[in-house]
Amino acid sequence: MPLDETLARVDTDLAAGRVPLARQRLRGLVGSYPWDLTLRRRLAAVYRLYGDAAEAGRWMYLEEDRDPEETAAFERRYVSARWRMKALAWRGPEALAATPFAAERLAEVREACAAEVGRPVDWDEPVPFDGDGPVDEGGRAGCVVVTVGAFLGGTVMAGIWLKGLLSLFE
Repeated sequence: MPLDETLARVDTDLAAGRVPLARQRLRGLVGSYPWDLTLRRRLAAVYRLYGDAAEAGRWMYLEEDRDPEETAAFERRYVSARWRMKALAWRGPEALAATPFAAERLAEVREACAAEVGRPVDWDEPVPFDGDGPVDEGGRAGCVVVTVGAFLGGTVMAGIWLKGLLSLFE
């Protein structure tokens, strides 16, 4: 599907309140056109609708007018340069960047990654990972809440089912 047609569908999805679908389409476009900063900017705007400052900062990282708080949230979530390099989803040399600012940011991240792994790295080459992944702020608490909720919901449903079964025999 052509870029313009997909962007028209993104606009339609957003107008209809289908934000997850618009986000999915934009992620696909950024994957296909990683050097297109306007797509990254639109994806950041969608993440702002979710209230996810770290992801908005991720997709605005190459923009000069990026929000410092979003950038800081991105850098807190993706602590190591290896994970930042992966998160930026860039392909090809920094020379493909649309602006000098973007090229500088990409070079900084690549050089920091090279310093971490102790060898030169390239945007098209996989970088080794060793468990120092993105930080999920509040992830454990969310898991506990979901687990407890699932347990309680299951217990209540089992109780209702058992009561109904017993009432059949009375």
